[in-house]
Amino acid sequence: MEQPSAAMLVIGDELLSGRTHDANMHYLAKELTEIGINLTEARFIRDDPAAIVSSIIELSKRFDYLFTSGGIGPTHDDITTDCVAEAFEKKASIRSDALKILQEYYDGKDIELNEARLRMARIPETAELIDNPISAAPGYVIENVYVMAGVPKIFQSMLKTVTPKLEKGLPTLSLSVKIYKGEGDIALDLEEMVKTFDQLNFGSYPFSEKGVHGTNIVIRGTDKKLMEEAEDKVRSLT
Repeated sequence: MEQPSAAMLVIGDELLSGRTHDANMHYLAKELTEIGINLTEARFIRDDPAAIVSSIIELSKRFDYLFTSGGIGPTHDDITTDCVAEAFEKKASIRSDALKILQEYYDGKDIELNEARLRMARIPETAELIDNPISAAPGYVIENVYVMAGVPKIFQSMLKTVTPKLEKGLPTLSLSVKIYKGEGDIALDLEEMVKTFDQLNFGSYPFSEKGVHGTNIVIRGTDKKLMEEAEDKVRSLT
């Protein structure tokens, strides 16, 4: 079974300025790996409408799934919805289903649903809402694009509601072998193993422990038996 492919578009000036630390890409990668979806590309992009629109068009065509985070809040720089609507040539407006959700939430907290907060009820036509159990303002799905909040806690809660509906592949497994040799000492042998086990992915990561240098070899794949064969070969490098 082939693994479905996915990409992520992380949107926001604050991320590229270093003001805000992104946690969503790491979380998404971990969750998708566990259900057999291969996160192949992650792109960080500023609040530039033209760049966002072109990235959505490109990535949604290249991958089975595209996940976005950021830019769907109540402020002037929350422009993701307009960009998604433009990318799919849809109209974005205040939707009655989203409005009802927000109205009930803010009424329950005795907070005014003002003009700024109403921006969060703007949804492209034909999109399906994604539940937000934390702050109510919904994300949404349009075709193969999952548009979600940038706040990590909300992003994570939204992702939990959509992952059961995704087409899944075989989960990616991982094995790690510690070799007390430098990368330069094992590089040629490792290169041959990569050719032999071409259905697997190999990563090479140097380390130093109490003055002793070595290399962690990480093997990733979906075939457990093949991975165990590769692990034995890697251990022979010691």
